[in-house]
Amino acid sequence: MSIEQVNHREGEGILPMAFSLFHYANMQDSSFMLLSGQAPIYNEDWGKRIRPAIDDHGKHRTVQEMQFQQIGNYPAFIEYMNAVFDRTEKWLAQLPPAELNRLVIPRPFPPQIARTFSARVAGEAGITVLDGIECWIYQHGLRHMGEIELSRSFVGLTGMTS
Repeated sequence: MSIEQVNHREGEGILPMAFSLFHYANMQDSSFMLLSGQAPIYNEDWGKRIRPAIDDHGKHRTVQEMQFQQIGNYPAFIEYMNAVFDRTEKWLAQLPPAELNRLVIPRPFPPQIARTFSARVAGEAGITVLDGIECWIYQHGLRHMGEIELSRSFVGLTGMTS
């Protein structure tokens, strides 16, 4: 995909691929701290390199705000995205099975968490590492991959991304 395709805005209230790509990678990076205890990769230097139009993952913003998300430096974004995914995959490969049951957000949930998909699937104690992996990485990725596939059709790209 080209930077023009990624940043294309189909119309009012329609999020560009830039939103889905940056949001998913940045949210995975941010939530990784709860799962692993490791600080996010994204920092001020990455922000200066990637130059997102809105330097925010947008989780708590409206579609009206985030429809203007753009990625200024696509190669830098790809480097960041790959660093996030690589770190996650390495962590998952060495994760001891017993760690899956570790509680990361106990009940009662704060208001921002209580409205999430992960809160709906959490057990009695709260959200575990396994819940976080399934909801914040896997399910979240499926959702945004679908948005990206639809956006690809808006710019004349067909088939699945590879």
